[in-house]
Amino acid sequence: MKSCVPDESTVQRLMAEIEASTPRPHHASLLAVAERLIPDCRCRFALTRGGWYRSGGLLRGDGRRVADNLEDWVEQELAACGDDLGEFLDRHSDSELTVTRHNGRTHYFVAPYGPAPMEFLQMEVEEMQEVLDRRLWDSALPPSDAQELCDPIKPAGVQAQPVAAPYYRFRRLVDLRQVTARLHSPLGGVPGLVRFMQEWGASRAGRHFSEHWIVALREHHDRYNNAVLTATPVSRHGRELKPFHWNTELRGLDAAKQIQDFDRAAGYPGAWYFHLVAGGLTPREMATAARQDIESGFGYLSDTETALLTGWLREPYSV
Repeated sequence: MKSCVPDESTVQRLMAEIEASTPRPHHASLLAVAERLIPDCRCRFALTRGGWYRSGGLLRGDGRRVADNLEDWVEQELAACGDDLGEFLDRHSDSELTVTRHNGRTHYFVAPYGPAPMEFLQMEVEEMQEVLDRRLWDSALPPSDAQELCDPIKPAGVQAQPVAAPYYRFRRLVDLRQVTARLHSPLGGVPGLVRFMQEWGASRAGRHFSEHWIVALREHHDRYNNAVLTATPVSRHGRELKPFHWNTELRGLDAAKQIQDFDRAAGYPGAWYFHLVAGGLTPREMATAARQDIESGFGYLSDTETALLTGWLREPYSV
């Protein structure tokens, strides 16, 4: 199946038009842009992950903006004061300076283009909003160096009031088939995500991988400055699922009921196994207990799930 990933010029247009859009509930304007520019591969909202922020700038007490980048401004102002922190504090003591931050959420959108688990596009778009964060310094506990101005141990926090409208920042558009091809393979094996997707394809889930999972990507450089890509599956519905009520005596009918209840809540058979490998909602002890039940004659697992479990017990892994 041929990927429908657009060329670079289209990606640049996609980025420009998304970033020019105003965030709205359900991301209607963003999805309209994506549908127009990538008509052969329709994007659908998948998941939002939040709770992160980036450093912001600096405002005066009357709301006038002093700087967009706090660290750059502190460095320049200290240099203007001959690196004399006392002079710096005297110069700005009447300005009521307030530091801002950009609160962020990452929205994930998926667009399958083939039946195989890795045959889908994934688009990541950040939604951010600048809010008040803290006073530049606490007059009762003045900083001792520039580091405490930029990253104080005990910040003088203020109420996080918005100072600007929310906005989009395009992060990436990737083809997961190309991503899996880039992953490092362990000696004598396959990358964890590849094995996870292969097992999904062999399971009875009956739905495309991207309907239940997105892939969190992170790239860093090793000590030899080589780019290293890590890819971790994240359940689209994991927040709605309850973990198992595990105890050492969980066996037989009780174990079967918990597995069936978990699969029903997740929306597909075998969910308990995939949440054993990724996310940790299924305790590892559950795998051993299920295997012991099988050996004792309990038949609550399908042949497919029994094969997946047997392979995992023989060669455990997590992603």
